[in-house]
Amino acid sequence: MSMWPIEKLLPHAGRMILLDRVVSWEPERIICERTVRRGDAFVEAGGLPAWAGVELMAQAIAAWNGWQVLAAGGNVRPGFLLGTRAYLADADLFPIGAKLVVEAVRRFHDEDGMGAFACRIDAPGMHAEARLTVFSPPDPGPYLDPRNSLDPKGTAT
Repeated sequence: MSMWPIEKLLPHAGRMILLDRVVSWEPERIICERTVRRGDAFVEAGGLPAWAGVELMAQAIAAWNGWQVLAAGGNVRPGFLLGTRAYLADADLFPIGAKLVVEAVRRFHDEDGMGAFACRIDAPGMHAEARLTVFSPPDPGPYLDPRNSLDPKGTAT
């Protein structure tokens, strides 16, 4: 199994890459890490606000997808976070220096790119969890072009 750096797995760049690395990858699951540091995107004086945990979870899913795509010889492409269900965090923020373990487990995925993942973030004394619904179409271009509109089924026209 190859270990790709997080920068290769995500369609993000620079400061918008919020994860530090992949710890482990399996066909249905990925575990990533992030250490909260001063000066990083979204980090405030006390740490990373808990609401940013949704983005950490979404990036873990994107890394899982990137791994799948690279392992199959393809190119990493953008995806879309469609929704979050029941995001619960037992802290208002993840403090500076906290080592966050971000896990995403695939619960559903279809051939058109629609997926659902159970996600969690754990750190000493802190826990957050949610279910995220995502969409990673084979060709995201039409969905990113503002000149296109979507039909009632969500297909770019």
